[in-house]
Amino acid sequence: MTTISQRPGSSPRQLTRAADRVSFVYLERCTINRDANAITAEDADGTTHIPSATIGTLLLGPGTRITHQAMSVLGDSGAAVAWVGEHGVRYYAGGRSLSRSSALLEAQATCWANRRTRLEVARAMYRMRFPDEDPSGLTRHELLGREGRRLKDCYRRQAELTGVPWHGRRYVPGDFTAGDAVNQAITAAAQCMYGVTHAVVTALGCSTGLGFVHSGHELSFVLDVADLYKTEIGIPVAFEVAAESREDVGARTRRALRDRINKGRLLDRCVADVRHLLLPDAAVDEPSSDASEDRVLLQSDRALEVPAGRNYGGEVTW
Repeated sequence: MTTISQRPGSSPRQLTRAADRVSFVYLERCTINRDANAITAEDADGTTHIPSATIGTLLLGPGTRITHQAMSVLGDSGAAVAWVGEHGVRYYAGGRSLSRSSALLEAQATCWANRRTRLEVARAMYRMRFPDEDPSGLTRHELLGREGRRLKDCYRRQAELTGVPWHGRRYVPGDFTAGDAVNQAITAAAQCMYGVTHAVVTALGCSTGLGFVHSGHELSFVLDVADLYKTEIGIPVAFEVAAESREDVGARTRRALRDRINKGRLLDRCVADVRHLLLPDAAVDEPSSDASEDRVLLQSDRALEVPAGRNYGGEVTW
């Protein structure tokens, strides 16, 4: 009979399934250390203990310092770590992804590698942005044309609602001050959304470069996902900020968008949207049940996968 003393100790990663974890934990202006299998966040108000196995992705905001021991237990727990701007509106760097399964990455690569399925995902993205239209049967050129018209309509509608003069989108790469106040706000909002979606895409283990609408850039898929929320969140916030004042537009846009992101739980929504796009037939109630499972398979014929760690030299058929 197996006794408790004879059982191998559970690693932090085995304690909590990925589906049961807190998806994102954001910390700022504190020192992060380790206490047993927990991380501690210490600031002027005291020390907070956070069980490492309950964290999906740890977002490190401005003013954070993290020790080697803290990173060690986070790695053992299977948690992802990303260094971000205030409340995730910038993405600077990231550690290992949250997912231990390659299912999302493989689904993304499979959809991307086939022209037909790549177009289907692009149509699905359009449908998520504009649910009142059916893009079935539209070509890429037609999708781009309709998206452009919907974007112009959004600009005009927000200008009417806020009373902000609108003379068209003006953006000069590398020169933030080239546009008027509302154009600066739109640029700042877009950059913030790229930071948020970059953190999510990286945490999920997807490829940032395999886009379905955008192409040819290392962040093509990040731009794709960020555009899902452009007309709903980014542009309205930009016009609201520009309507209040023309001063310090960039910083005020980032703060306003930060608050909107937190209130609307955009990070969780973004995770669900990416999974729906790449694995539309996956069960909704168990989106990440195997995300922390270290399971390695070998590929055989007829799309068959068999367990690794076994010698198949003497076997003719599976």
